Amino acid sequence: MLSLNYQFKLKVNKQQASTIDEWLDVCKSVYNYALRERKDWVNSRKCPIDRCSLDSEYIIPAEAPRPTYANQCKSLGQAKKKFPRLKVPQSQVLQQTIKVLEEAFVKMWNRGFGFPRFKKRMRSFVFPQVKPDCIQGTPNLQEGDFL
Repeated sequence: MLSLNYQFKLKVNKQQASTIDEWLDVCKSVYNYALRERKDWVNSRKCPIDRCSLDSEYIIPAEAPRPTYANQCKSLGQAKKKFPRLKVPQSQVLQQTIKVLEEAFVKMWNRGFGFPRFKKRMRSFVFPQVKPDCIQGTPNLQEGDFL
């Protein structure tokens, strides 16, 4: 099976650049919030029950489920109702941001990489589904064509 990926260099005007910057900022906020949620869950389970300090330890109920990709994507819908800023980018873009965090955790567990870090700046976002004719000014590419 052959999988094709295309990369395009965009020539954007100032309005488009500000929109992209806003999307990147929202993606960064979603990534950092999801990471904070996961870190809090992990930290709440670190100390032995007989030696926990009530002042300095995270208190999350024992029956609280571990934050996963599916749980966090599901909570995006509720968060969009509370925070209208999350409605600006497409929902799939935000889901892909959480998927990037999930992949970082999988690499941490499987390959022994360090704990994921908070992002100061996001450099990209991903559209998982794009219509074939959405980019104007490019030739109509068929399956099997290469650039």
